[in-house]
Amino acid sequence: MVVVRYIPSCLTLSHQSSPSNYISKHIPFGKYKPVCVKKASSVRDDVGLRVFVVSDLHTDYVENMKWVKCLSTLRYNNDVLLVAGDVAETYNNFILTMSTLKDRFNHVFYVPGNHDLWCRREGGDYLHSLKKLNKLLDACKALGVEINPMVINDLGIIPLFSWYHESFDKDKDITSICIPSLEMTRKDFHACKWPEELSSGDTSLALYFDEMNEINQSAIKVVQKTCTQTIMFSHFVPRMFFYPKLPKIIGSDSLELRIRSIHGNEGSGSACHVFGHTHFYWDAVIDGIRYAQAPLAYPRERKRRMNGGENWLPFCIYSEGKFSDKMSTCYWSDYYSVNPRTPCNTQLAPWVA
Repeated sequence: MVVVRYIPSCLTLSHQSSPSNYISKHIPFGKYKPVCVKKASSVRDDVGLRVFVVSDLHTDYVENMKWVKCLSTLRYNNDVLLVAGDVAETYNNFILTMSTLKDRFNHVFYVPGNHDLWCRREGGDYLHSLKKLNKLLDACKALGVEINPMVINDLGIIPLFSWYHESFDKDKDITSICIPSLEMTRKDFHACKWPEELSSGDTSLALYFDEMNEINQSAIKVVQKTCTQTIMFSHFVPRMFFYPKLPKIIGSDSLELRIRSIHGNEGSGSACHVFGHTHFYWDAVIDGIRYAQAPLAYPRERKRRMNGGENWLPFCIYSEGKFSDKMSTCYWSDYYSVNPRTPCNTQLAPWVA
């Protein structure tokens, strides 16, 4: 296996000026530089490179941490795992989870989710969530967890930083029923802390996190030039999939624009984007790109849902030089593959109710 890696000279980003008004002194940007081509002999001869995906591990729940610890210590030794955010709320559980996964997989990739940046149970250790983000990225460096683009054989893997914004929701607000405000229902508004110049009430956070991807542009161009297939992944949703009210706190227009800047408006059959956050299984091709979500989710969600999760996760999305077949029983994406979106319909689907 041939690996081309791009790593920061320092993961704790230095205080450098940025053309974006949304990048402040709080996020450290280091200079990314290509490292020598690395040869590894970790791929099996029988199936070749295998890439597994999972999101929303939420290992602050005892059942979920047990699931991680019960993953085979032998089955995945030569494989790649993409973790699409929301690993754990506390730093200690994050470290335990990621170190356990790194012990089981050859390569582990990570992008941060909103729960990872919660500060409410950290005892005042962080001035704000960006300070915690820096500490998580430092931990990834120490553990050997990847947060940057990588080329493995002919497969490109591109982690994308992101955050949601309310204007992502283009649907008309529903007024026929009483829906609590986002501030009342979403813990992010209280558990995350931001510098004054950043806010969940506008696009500043979404633009801020999107700007973090700019320092990887040279690496992404290498992926575009050298790879016949690409897997991108983020925590948040790149385009409108769900309703109602939920879209206000799930996705980013900037994320979809960045995906299309890599693969074009018509997409490519050799491209896949993995996301997380909504805890709904999803696997569908839209405008030429495959979008997939494979969340572990909360224990209570797995118990009441018909399609479970813990017994078939992590999901193998790539093996034997090609993308795997579609995930079985993805009720949301299966429904929308034959039905249009009807955002004014407030009746819950049977697999949700």
